[in-house]
Amino acid sequence: MKKTFIATIVAIAFVAASCNHGNGELVNEKQAQVLQQYVDHTIAPTYTHLANYTDQLVNELETFRTSGSQSDLNKVCETFLNARAWWEKSEAFLFGAASDFGIDPHIDSWPLDVDAFNNLMNSPNMLAALDGEDGDVVAGEQLGNALLGFHGIEYILFSNGQVKSASEITDMQMVYAVAVAGDLRNRCFQLEVSWVGDAAPKSHRDKVEELELNTIVNSGNYNYGDNLKKAGNPGSTYASTVTGLMAIVDGCKTIADEVGTSKIGKPYNGEDPNYIESPYSQKSIEDFYNNILSIQNAYYGGIEGQRNDKLSLHAYVKKMDNKLDNEVEEAINEALTKINAMPRPFVSNFTNPLNAEAIEACQNLDDVLSKVNEALRTYDE
Repeated sequence: MKKTFIATIVAIAFVAASCNHGNGELVNEKQAQVLQQYVDHTIAPTYTHLANYTDQLVNELETFRTSGSQSDLNKVCETFLNARAWWEKSEAFLFGAASDFGIDPHIDSWPLDVDAFNNLMNSPNMLAALDGEDGDVVAGEQLGNALLGFHGIEYILFSNGQVKSASEITDMQMVYAVAVAGDLRNRCFQLEVSWVGDAAPKSHRDKVEELELNTIVNSGNYNYGDNLKKAGNPGSTYASTVTGLMAIVDGCKTIADEVGTSKIGKPYNGEDPNYIESPYSQKSIEDFYNNILSIQNAYYGGIEGQRNDKLSLHAYVKKMDNKLDNEVEEAINEALTKINAMPRPFVSNFTNPLNAEAIEACQNLDDVLSKVNEALRTYDE
C-alpha cells in the first residue's frame, strides 16, 4: 500500500458573504500580513532547507560510492535524516505544488516494493540506464512511486534502525540510490521554486527549467507563494484573504488527521500492519513528531528562529477568540507530548496502548482546528 494524501481544496467559487467580513472585503490587510509571514517564514525556509539537504545528499552519495568508507556513509545518513526531517516538517502545507504536481506520492510512498527492487537489481539494462548521465531522469520516469523517494534510499542506507556497514552496500545498490536521490532532489527543487520563484538559487531554477517541471499555479501567472500572498486579488485562486487563512488551517487539519488515523492508526488498529513509515531507519515517531511541528510552525507563522508573533495565525486567532487560541496551543502541545511518549521503535511497538493516546491527541487537534475555520468564516474584523 502506498501513502496517499487527500488534498483539501478551498473552493474558488466560495460565496463571499459566507466566508468574508461583513463589509464584503476580499482583501483584509491583517490577514494578508499573516499570509505573507506564513509563506516567507514557514513555507519558504522549509523548502529551502529541504532542497539544500537533498542536493547535498546526492553529492555525498556520489562521494561514498567512490570511497566506500564508513565515515562517508555516516555523513550520507546524517544528511538523509536532515532532509527527511525537513520534508516531514512540510506536511502541513502539502496543498499546492506538492499535491498539484504529484510530488508527495512521488517522493514519499511506502512501504518500498521489495520484490520490484529485487527484480531491478537483476535488470542490467535498467541499472545501466540509471547509471547514465541522466539516471535521475530515468529513475523519475520509469521506476514508479513504490521504488522512488525517501524510502528507497532509506532501504539502502539503514537496517533495523542502524546505519549499515559500508561493506554491505553493493555498487548496484549505489547506482539505484544515486539515481533515486537525484530524482528526489529534482522534485524538492521543484517544490522550492514553485513557492519562492526567483528567490530560489539559480542552479535550482536552472535544473527545474532544464527538466521542464511546472512551478506555476494553474498555468497562470503566479507561483504558489505569490498566489497565496495575493489572495483576494485578481489572478489568485484564493477568492479572499480569509480563504487563504482557511487553506493554512485545512493543511494543518489534514496532516493531524493523517498522523492519527493513518500513520499511527492503521498499524495500531490492525487495518494494515505493514503501513509503517520509515521502518528501516526506525524513525517513524520522529516523522510523526515533525509532522506536528509542521502544524506548530504554520500556526506560529514561521520555523523556529523566524517567527513573528504579531503576524502569526496564532495572534490572529488569539484576537478573534482567546479561548480558542488557548485550545489550539494546548492541542498542539498535547499531540507532541503524546507522540513523544510512544515506545520506540514504532515498527516493533505499533500495538502498544500508548499509541491510542497519540491517536486521540491528533484527532483532538484536528477537531480544534475545525473550530478555527468555523470562527474564521464569521469573524468580522
